[in-house]
Amino acid sequence: MVQKLPPRLAAHPTVRAVQERPSQPPGVIDADWLRTVCREAGVDDVGFARVDNPALASEVEHVEAALPGAVSYLSLVVKMNRDNVRSTARSVANQEFHRSGEIMNEAAHRVTRVLQDAGHRVINPSATFPMEMDRYPGRIWVVAHKPVAVAAGMGVMGIHRNVIHPRFGNFILLGTIVVGSEITEYGAPLDYSPCLECKLCVAACPVGAIKKNGEFDFIACSVHNYREFMGGFTDWVQTVADSADGEDFRSRVSDSENASMWQSLSFKANYKAAYCLAVCPAGEEVIEPYLDDRKAFMEVVLKPLQEKQETLYVLPGSAAEEHALKRFPHKPVKHVGSGIRGVRGVRE
Repeated sequence: MVQKLPPRLAAHPTVRAVQERPSQPPGVIDADWLRTVCREAGVDDVGFARVDNPALASEVEHVEAALPGAVSYLSLVVKMNRDNVRSTARSVANQEFHRSGEIMNEAAHRVTRVLQDAGHRVINPSATFPMEMDRYPGRIWVVAHKPVAVAAGMGVMGIHRNVIHPRFGNFILLGTIVVGSEITEYGAPLDYSPCLECKLCVAACPVGAIKKNGEFDFIACSVHNYREFMGGFTDWVQTVADSADGEDFRSRVSDSENASMWQSLSFKANYKAAYCLAVCPAGEEVIEPYLDDRKAFMEVVLKPLQEKQETLYVLPGSAAEEHALKRFPHKPVKHVGSGIRGVRGVRE
């Protein structure tokens, strides 16, 4: 039913032009066409999942707020360059993370434009940052990329809490597009896990965040690996505020730590480790050197990260500190706060 418009609005040139052209609802999106659009935009793999998938019930409230009437997810995968991620030079690894994020966001933007121009309602939340910081320290992401990827058949979560793609392993970055239309077909979770349960991620983690029994210590990971993200930055600022003068501050924070924080603020926040990603041998494109000579693989990939001289950031008296002192005595340990109110180690 066409709504009757007031005469002045009906006579407007824009309105007349629109009403005179043929109008056709966008309809259901063809999955094969959409895969082609995504690959031409720059992603290495893509899968589709329904918003009403019971496995993704935790996401509905949030994506509905971001795009009312959301119906489908596009789970995008961009492959990373493996040896960059494995490097002990963290600037090399972090540049790979950041560049892959830029490729993902650019590809998602292009796909969104194509879908929009085809008449669909669609959004592309950021693959990484920025996020909804007014909600911090609660849920700050618009959509959780990992469970969407699993539901769409793009991989399975390993014990290190990263999605492992069947071909590319965990050397991937994920993105999600939300669209208010049906797709002709949807993916399904893989019927096996690419994870080899080799426990190399357990051996590589410098603060013991990944346990042999499959448990995960998020706080230990956050305090060290995310030292230059939200909580660590808050703790660093509090150190500045608590210092009596410049000399006192310099006694608490080294020149290299200040330079590293400046670099994260000036460019993009840097991960301190992410070694669990670096050592994972899973995935059809990744596994061959591990199968050929596991000892050599560990010598080349695992051992350099274990032997790297670096400061480990831990909460005082934590399991992470105990693990670091026991397993990596050559790595200096530094007590810091979590920067998150209500979490042990924060300075109120």
